Amino acid sequence: MLIGGGVLGWIAPLVALLARGNQSPTARAHAVAALNFQLVWSVIALIGWILTCILIGLVIGFGAMIVGIIFGILAGVKANEGQLYRYPMSANLIK
Repeated sequence: MLIGGGVLGWIAPLVALLARGNQSPTARAHAVAALNFQLVWSVIALIGWILTCILIGLVIGFGAMIVGIIFGILAGVKANEGQLYRYPMSANLIK
């Protein structure tokens, strides 16, 4: 099949149902069974994709927060010692 699964896997059974569903009870039964299966797994795939995006966003967000806290503490210690701290992984946006 050209469209073989994932979130759009339900399109091929729908096309088969619309094209041959009225002509053959056997084709209709197979198309309905495939359409039901593909719809369920398409929804599961979509939910999984959304949750993956959220999880990746959370991991990156927590990682950035931890890096900010660690380097902020290091900068505070250096400032307490009277030294200028040069932050790593920083861009000179303001001069």
